Amino acid sequence: MGWCKEPYTIGGVFSLTGPNSFLGDPDKKSLEIAVEEINAKGGIDGHPLQVIIYDTEGDPTKAVLAVNKLISRDQVIAIIGPSNTPPTLAVVPIAEKEKVPLISCAAGIKITDPVKPWVFKTAQTDALAVAAIYAHMKKQNLKKIGILTVENAFGESGKEQLTGQAAAAGIQVVQGETFGAKDTDMTAQLTKIRTAQPDAVVCWGTNPGPAVVSKNVKQMNLKMPLYQSHGVASPKFIELAGDAAEGILLPTGKILVAKQLPDSDPQKAVLLRYIEDYEKRYQTPVSGFGGYAYDAMQILAKALRGTEGDKAKIRDNLEKVTGHVGVSGTFNFSATEHNGLGPDAFVMVQIQGGAWKLLAP
Repeated sequence: MGWCKEPYTIGGVFSLTGPNSFLGDPDKKSLEIAVEEINAKGGIDGHPLQVIIYDTEGDPTKAVLAVNKLISRDQVIAIIGPSNTPPTLAVVPIAEKEKVPLISCAAGIKITDPVKPWVFKTAQTDALAVAAIYAHMKKQNLKKIGILTVENAFGESGKEQLTGQAAAAGIQVVQGETFGAKDTDMTAQLTKIRTAQPDAVVCWGTNPGPAVVSKNVKQMNLKMPLYQSHGVASPKFIELAGDAAEGILLPTGKILVAKQLPDSDPQKAVLLRYIEDYEKRYQTPVSGFGGYAYDAMQILAKALRGTEGDKAKIRDNLEKVTGHVGVSGTFNFSATEHNGLGPDAFVMVQIQGGAWKLLAP
């Protein structure tokens, strides 16, 4: 295609290698799919999109170097990423100081709360995840819970939400315990929780800890329901927990159960097309994480129109994007809301026969 206008250069910063590559690799692939789609339709106002992507390795220091390079050397007009929370928080001050729109693919609520003018994000927050769990518990008439959270930023944030939202949901946390990310046995913590006689247990962490908790719950023959966080919403968890995964409840974005969604769900068609494009192109199963970068690029494309690449106009337009049906939910941004997702971004699922089963809302 012969382009008549200069390309718009977009930056991407993702954890492509290292322990968080399961986040960054699908981000990169999904961003490339979105850019190809947009360019195939004629780009933005006649400008093709080009992307420059750097690897953060999930390291905040490397993320800072990458973002500085994108802004000063590559002259990007917007940045998508980083993939996870610590590198995002490290680069937020740069985006703010240099006045470059940044759309993070990470989950931490502190990225956009309080609102920072130049920073947006597409991943669902843990606040919404806890709200989904508590809504489900309320329907099951579960009132007293024990919580078990991992000792890192993800677990701390989860604990804040679990304790902070409890009273309003009519739920009482009767016992709170923590575990180290590398711990291999949580029997002691679960014994304390059992003594407090809760109606259910909530574990908040990312692999492998939650799988250990699931196995311990089974070994101890605890009969109460076990809820996990959206942090384990991938096939890897089922693989690690084995038959101990059976019956576990958790909130997840709709991508894991796209085919089970009712046809009336506005996200269904978007999800099925994204899954098909991704799996056909990369010959690998889709993950819930790549959708954050895909959504970020599609939202950015809407905000780019009519700006001629002016960063301040792009920023202003991002706040005006509403009703955008994406992979991760339906986005409604505003001057006071830079994540744009509501409770409908999550569904509750149960692991049945080693697969995800969508539960009735």
